[in-house]
Order: sequence, then structure tokens, then C-alpha cells
Amino acid sequence: MTERTHKLLVVDDEFLNRDLLKQRLSRNGFDVAEAENAEQALAAIERGGIDLVLLDVMMPGMSGIDLLRLLRGVHGPSELPVIMATAVADSHNIAGALDLGANDYVTKPIDYRVALARIRTQLERRDADRAIRQSEERYALASRGTEEGIWDWNLLSDRMYLSPRWKEIAGYGEEEVGNTVREWFSRVHPDDRTPLRARLDHHLHSCDDPSRPFAVEYRLLHKDGSYRWMRASAHTVRDPEGRALRMTGCQVDITQQKAFDPLTGLPNRLQFLDRASQALASGLKCAVMFLDVDRFKLVNDSLGHMAGDALLVALARRLREGVFGDGAHEVEPVVARFGGDEFAVLLIGIASLRDAECAASRVLEALYEPVSLNGKEVFCNVSVGIAFAETLTPVDDLLRDADTAMYSAKSQGGARYAVFDETMRRRVAERLEIETGLRKAIERNELVVHYQPKVHLSSRRLIGFEALVRWRHPALGMIGPNDFIPVAEETGAIVSIGEWVTREACRQMAEWQIRYPKQPPLSVSVNVSVRQFRQPDLVDSVARILSETGLPPSSLQLEITESIVMHEPEAAIVTVGRLKQLGVGIQLDDFGTGYSSLSYLCRMPLDALKIDRSFITRMPESAADAEIVRTVLALARSLGMAAIAEGVEQDEHTEQLRELGCQFAQGFCFGKPISAQETEALLAMPPERAAAAVAG
Repeated sequence: MTERTHKLLVVDDEFLNRDLLKQRLSRNGFDVAEAENAEQALAAIERGGIDLVLLDVMMPGMSGIDLLRLLRGVHGPSELPVIMATAVADSHNIAGALDLGANDYVTKPIDYRVALARIRTQLERRDADRAIRQSEERYALASRGTEEGIWDWNLLSDRMYLSPRWKEIAGYGEEEVGNTVREWFSRVHPDDRTPLRARLDHHLHSCDDPSRPFAVEYRLLHKDGSYRWMRASAHTVRDPEGRALRMTGCQVDITQQKAFDPLTGLPNRLQFLDRASQALASGLKCAVMFLDVDRFKLVNDSLGHMAGDALLVALARRLREGVFGDGAHEVEPVVARFGGDEFAVLLIGIASLRDAECAASRVLEALYEPVSLNGKEVFCNVSVGIAFAETLTPVDDLLRDADTAMYSAKSQGGARYAVFDETMRRRVAERLEIETGLRKAIERNELVVHYQPKVHLSSRRLIGFEALVRWRHPALGMIGPNDFIPVAEETGAIVSIGEWVTREACRQMAEWQIRYPKQPPLSVSVNVSVRQFRQPDLVDSVARILSETGLPPSSLQLEITESIVMHEPEAAIVTVGRLKQLGVGIQLDDFGTGYSSLSYLCRMPLDALKIDRSFITRMPESAADAEIVRTVLALARSLGMAAIAEGVEQDEHTEQLRELGCQFAQGFCFGKPISAQETEALLAMPPERAAAAVAG
């Protein structure tokens, strides 16, 4: 039986030095790898298997001292010995290297007998330290046997010892379980058995680092018929050739850890399903509330994932407070986090659906107040779906129905609850039909563009249109964007749809400019989705469309949202800058509803801010909203941008906007989105009649 060959790494920028060292060391039984600089050395060490490094102090680029500093940040002196090679007179570098954790040094020109002696000394010390450390770890592992179940597997005889505590964790007495490998594996959950065997096989026969401890999590059958989550870990004893002889390890029950969400401390999906199944099987009337945070992605994109996590923690606390608010529950509700921004509540033993609706109302009220994140107040509501079970109902069906109701609440604008009914199930089927048909909508020529007028507010003069896509579904009829654009976003179809709308709008506007010339020329604006904006070929695509359609670039306005800008602001500035170089206009849509940074806004070459309709709608009754509109208008003026009010639907809105100095507007006051044929009829009118038609 031969000892394992030690692998050395020689790091020197001089080929001759490396080659001579390699020849001498190889003749003395070492496996030698080479590196001519720090980068190659780090790559070799990261691949693993290096037992000692012979490192030159002076190298171009990163010096040997700097490389040593990096290595010692990861590997200790007893884990990876490093011997420095340096000039005789360089005592300063030698002292510095020893202070940084170098194990030894040799001087140039290298005396190979001295170098060999020092290499062997360091390797012997390393191997002894490792053996002692492994022995201590095995002893510490065994000493914890009172809390954790010890197991010991003789791989040569295939005999296994299972401690009394191991058997107790599984619910058995010492005499009820034999000491065989079969006793262990026969109790492993069927879904976990194959992965467990694969992990063991890899560790025993294919592991890159044989000294690495084995660790795995799996489910074990308890005597009571339930499955409990276990975490098993072990150290492996190997012969000098690396063959595994024995595994000694422990097992601990982590079911409770698995049952709770680590971020919020709430029960997780696993525990929720278990409690719900038990409650429903008992015949109690139950309701499930499924909750999803409205526009949570906007918080992550704007403020970062740490802020998003802080928001989830705050919402979890308020959610519990809202559900437990009246203290009238005979059986304590279960409030769980399902993952991401999804939560679920199980109401057990309630009298009627009305109790669930009252609980949902309390939750919405508890979440109404803003949450402070990084010094900013963020309003974040939830959409709630309720499903009620008066009779024995499978928990999966109840969850599915609550989830369906939640999407119904979200489709109505969010910040509300909805109770499941069968019409919702039909709508889900329609959504599936939409998702399926959307992939073929373009090639089947089912998409159409409608155009909503934009006007100069004081003169009511038509200045252009916003292009809005509609879908002529062969079975469902004309479908508005709210019913299929979210699906297109989720599936990625929005990219091809957005490009098609841009091409069609540019083609149509180029044709209208020729047939109905006006001064200044009419423009058309097109919405750019988040996915479309992030496409690397967006600028090239827009340039190609303008070239193909012949529309002057200045007649195309691209509308982007604040979430696009703030997701990757530096990249967004570059993309917007390239689009501006084409000559197109850029408008920031739904301004005021997101989390724009003024520092980025000042650097973004925008042409216009579009004031969100929510502020315009509330302006007559809300002095605060009117002041927001005034502020946005002042901001636009100071930045040299135009301002366009959206959602102008009443004469009262028009008058207020005029008084505030707003120049441009769109909304039902000036025309709903209309087909290309109706738009053409409008353009064919004399200017006076067109202005009157636009004014309604």
C-alpha cells in the first residue's frame, strides 16, 4: 500500500526556474503543477488538490506577497503551507511574508536539498495537523450523542450501528430497530431515497475533496406514520489510497426548522398544508385567504432586495396583528408565508363566510399605513383571495380556489379582497386560452392598433396620438390590453408584440403624414415594456423600423416607466441616450407612482413627463393631489421637459390643469382610443372641425 503522492504548486514568472524546480521535485516523488502568475496560481488552488505552494516573492502584476495575503484570507497555514522563494538580501520581504502567515522560505539561488527538507517538513506537519483535527471532530461528534442520533457504517462489512438516540428520533425503542443499512434506507421517504444514495455514492467514490464532511437532508418515516425532516452529517475514514473504509456520523430532527420561513418566522407552506389537511379532515368549517403583495417587484427594482425583505418582515407582522385582531378565534388561525411575496391564512372552525370577509377587511386595514424603508415611506397593499369550505374539501382545491380569487382581486386594481365563485374558474380557463392564443396572434394578424388623441390643452389642437394595442380574438372577441398584456409580460410574448406595435404605429403615422400634412407634424407614442427595453437589440430594432417605414425619428415618442429607469439606472441612461441619438423622443410614463431618483432623472435625456391619471382623477377633491400635479409641472419646466396629463376625463380637470400651466393632455375629454379608420376620418376633417371633434 503506497502513500498518496503530494501535489506541489510552483509559482514563478521565470520559465527556467519553474522547469528546473519541476524536474528536481518530480524526481523526488512529487506531483508538480506550475503557474507563471498569481491568476494562474489562484485558478489551480481553486481547482483543489494542492498540498503546498512554493511561491516566488517578486512577480510582475500581483506580487507573491499580495498573493500570499489573498491565500491567507481563505486558507490557514496548517491547511495550505506556503514556502516563499526570495533573494538572499531581501530580508524585508521575508519578514513581511512570515508576518502574513508564510510557513517557511528558501533563498535564491535555491539549494534543492534544503528546499526538499523544508517541503517535507511542512507536508508532514500539515498531514499530522489534519489527522489530529479529524480525530478531534469525530470525538466531538460522538460526544454529542445524547442530543443527536449517532450512526457508524463499516463500509467493508456493510454493517451499521444505530445508536439508541437515533432510534428514539424515529419513534422506536432500542430493540425495535436492527443495526443494518436496510433499517435506515427502508425508512427514507421514497422521493428522497434515490437522491440520498446518489449523494452517498458521490461522496464515497467521486468527491473532489475526500476530507470534506458528508451532509444531507432527507425525510425519515416516524413510527407514528408521519415523515420527519432529518439532517445527517458524517466524516469518512479512508485508507492511504483514498478508499472509503468507514463513515461515522449523526442525525438530528430538523422538522421544526423546516416548518418555518427563515425571513419572517411564520410557518411555511409545508406546515400550512399539514395544519390545513388536519383541520379539513376533522370536519370543521375552514376558510383559506391567499395574499399577494401588490407591485412588490417595483419595491425590489427601485430600492433593492434588502428593502424588499424588510418590507416582507413588516407585512408579516402586521398580517398576524390583523388576523388575530379581535381575539375571537376558538382555534388559532395559521398565518404562513408561501414564498416570495405570497402569504396564506387558514381560519379554522369559523361560523360562516362572513367571518372570513371580516378577517380580510382587518388585514387590509392593518396593512394600510406606510412602511419606512431606507428613510422612505412606502405604501404597499395586498390582494386577498378567499375560499370557504363548509364540507370536506381537499386542501389543494381550497388553495387553488383562494389563489384564483386573489388574481381576481388583483385584476380589479388590488388592495381588496375577492371571494371565490365558479365564474372565476371560467375566467381562469379564459386566461389559459389567452395565453395559448397569444403566441399565434401576430402571425394570424389578430392584433390591431387603436389611437388616442393627444392635444395642446389651451388650443385643443391635435398634436399626435398614443398607440394602444387591441386583440381581435377569434372566439372571445375584442380583448383590451389589461386582459392580455400582463399575460404577454409573463410569457415573454410582449417583446414581439411591442416590436409589432412600434412598426405598425410608425407605418401608419408615416402614411398619415403624407396624406394629411400638418405643421408641426403629428407624432405617435408607443409604450415600451420592461422586457422590451432590456432587449440588447432594442435600439437597432427601432432604427430598423424607422428606416423601413420612412417615419422621421422626431415623430416617434417612446414611453417608458419609472420601474424601467430604476431597475438598472446606469444601463437605462445608456439605452435612452442611444435612442435619443436616433432622434426619437422619450417620455416617462405614469410619473409619480414609482420611486424615481432625481439624480438619475436629471441625467436622463427625457423629453416629457406623463403625470399619472390617479393624480388627475383625484385633483378636484384632493388638495394634496393638486399640489403634486403643480410640483410635477414645476419640475418638468425646471428640467426643460414637457408635461402631459393622462386620464383627463372631466371639464373640471381641464380647467384646473390650464390654471396650473399644463400644456398637453390626453383622456376621454379629448377622445377615447379609436381604430385607424376612425382616426383617419378625424384627420380628414378641417382643423376647426377636428378640434371640435377632439374636444367632444
